[in-house]
Amino acid sequence: MHAAHRLYGREMIESNLFICPQGNDVSLGRSSTVKLILMLVGLSAASALAQSRARDLAPILERRLETPDVVSFQVRQYLFQRIPRFSVPQSAAQWSTEAERIRKHLLEDVVFHGWPKAWVEAPPKFEDLGTIESGKGYRIRKLRYEIVPGFQSTAILYEPENITGKIPAILNPNGHELQLGKAAEYKQKRCINFAKRGILALSLEWLYCGELNVPENKHEFAAHLDLVGANGVGLFYLAMRKGLDYLYAHPNVDRARVGVTGLSGGGWQTIVLSSLDPRVTVAVPVAGYSAFMSKLERVGDYGDNEQVPQDFLAGQDYSHLTAMRAPRPTLIIDNAEDDCCFRAPLVKPYVYDDVKPIFKLSGKEDAFEWHENTDPSTHNYQLDNRLQAYRFFSKHFGMPVIEEEIPADAEMKSYDELAVGVPKNNLTILGLARKLAGEITREPFTPSSDARARLKTLVRYKPVGLEHAWALTNTKNKGVETRSYQFLFANGLSAAGVWAKAINTPANAPVTLVLNDKGKKAAASMVSDGLNRGAQVLAVDLVFTGDAAPSQEDFEEFPLMLATTGQRALGVEAAQLIALAQWMRKNFGSQRIRIESTGLRNQVAALITADVEPTLFSEVAIREGMPSLKYLVDAPVKFEAAPDLFCLDLYKEFDIDRLALLAEPVKVSQKYQ
Repeated sequence: MHAAHRLYGREMIESNLFICPQGNDVSLGRSSTVKLILMLVGLSAASALAQSRARDLAPILERRLETPDVVSFQVRQYLFQRIPRFSVPQSAAQWSTEAERIRKHLLEDVVFHGWPKAWVEAPPKFEDLGTIESGKGYRIRKLRYEIVPGFQSTAILYEPENITGKIPAILNPNGHELQLGKAAEYKQKRCINFAKRGILALSLEWLYCGELNVPENKHEFAAHLDLVGANGVGLFYLAMRKGLDYLYAHPNVDRARVGVTGLSGGGWQTIVLSSLDPRVTVAVPVAGYSAFMSKLERVGDYGDNEQVPQDFLAGQDYSHLTAMRAPRPTLIIDNAEDDCCFRAPLVKPYVYDDVKPIFKLSGKEDAFEWHENTDPSTHNYQLDNRLQAYRFFSKHFGMPVIEEEIPADAEMKSYDELAVGVPKNNLTILGLARKLAGEITREPFTPSSDARARLKTLVRYKPVGLEHAWALTNTKNKGVETRSYQFLFANGLSAAGVWAKAINTPANAPVTLVLNDKGKKAAASMVSDGLNRGAQVLAVDLVFTGDAAPSQEDFEEFPLMLATTGQRALGVEAAQLIALAQWMRKNFGSQRIRIESTGLRNQVAALITADVEPTLFSEVAIREGMPSLKYLVDAPVKFEAAPDLFCLDLYKEFDIDRLALLAEPVKVSQKYQ
């Protein structure tokens, strides 16, 4: 309050000169008058300080400070530095040792992270639900099997009519055939031809496809499994491995002649399963995967959550997985002008050319082949690709080489004819995540340095320096000054923000860092409120938010790419916010720094930031938050809406209440949406 206002108020009270028109009399009582004058004085003082209006700040905050393309470039450059390098060892023995190390690491530390051992080691449980005789030299057997307890899938076994002795077998996983699933025409023709040639062919349904095509089986819900402590890729791996288990245990299968092949997502399943499971002798992945470099180069090569699972590409790449096939026969098929992903000329250098020397080390260079499809050249497993697969399998199974396809158009079955049926109460990916979340038990929580260290490890927190704050523009009018910045960090990533202060506010006034899930453009009222309380404010968009968000097509993929290389978006965001708070303290003189956030994403980022550096902050005030991370699973919140929140083990190890306690002595207040 200005001195003049203080003097005026005191003099009025002390002299008791209160005038109220009532005729010509002055008749207002002392106590009532005191209240009135105090109210007037308060209004007068507030009027003098209330120099900020949200509507005046909105145009400044709405001005874009970075473009999505620039942010996408920065994140790509950041990820480029983390590409696992592939090099050829000195000998086949040396590579064999390294391949076994990678296999053990990926299975034990990544794929089955958080999955009950009993589920992982359970023998295959298949139900035979009857056969369909074709009268064409093969029969169709309907099967239902357990992926994990309560979660069933279906399969079709194409078997020769007269099986004698041991015969080869091929597992045929599905790609993204959402409606038809295992009834897809090209898949039926392939499996029929295998069976007519004396090969057992097991055709698996895939999650979110065919009979499993329900919304809660969308692959993005793998992120919800991550959140509750089970790496989402584990479910996908078990679903396909159970098929291999079934074939391997079949009394008529020659275990020395077991193959896998599939298109698209089926191609991804082929390379992952056949690389990590030595029982697969021959593999033919079709248009199914690419190396990390290709994923950086093209949006279409990213793949779904299970194709870039958390920590899967930390230290190894799909080049390494391909090399792990050596010396076992492997044919990679890709399409020259694929209209989905994995265009042949673009992926070949990393998954074929780089890998050939590994096969050469073991003297099996001829066992590694490449085929580029130009008819029809698009995303397909049509005749040309099938002929290549028939030739390759028959050659390496020691059979007469198959060079032609037996016509099977008249033998195609409808979806309904191949339907097996799943239980009405069958679990889904999201349902399983909810089940696992409900089984989490917690001991009483006491904030400690050990808990803080565990959180830092969980979010992969690494401090980052602020390399430069680029002052882009400024304003100074209507009693408020602002300065807009692009913040460049030492790791090559950036943030954007607007600093604001009322002109009559002291230079070392307390600082409020304002975060909003919708970006700084939505933070005008919060910034105005902070200024009117005498604070200086920095409205900031951390990476992946607002002005610091990449292009829409990269938005959900980049946090996935970070996670698969062993990083976590939450850890990166917390490091940026801490660096900005330190910069504000150094350059603007305030020792009191508080955080105000709006929305679920910044709620968690703000709490983790305070947990990591509690002595740096005085308060964290949350608006429109959630009382528990379990809300992400229960609502559910879609992965693409908040990709940074689905951090592996976060809900299993911590929850909102624990994150708030861990921030002590920081004062935490939260309002939920």
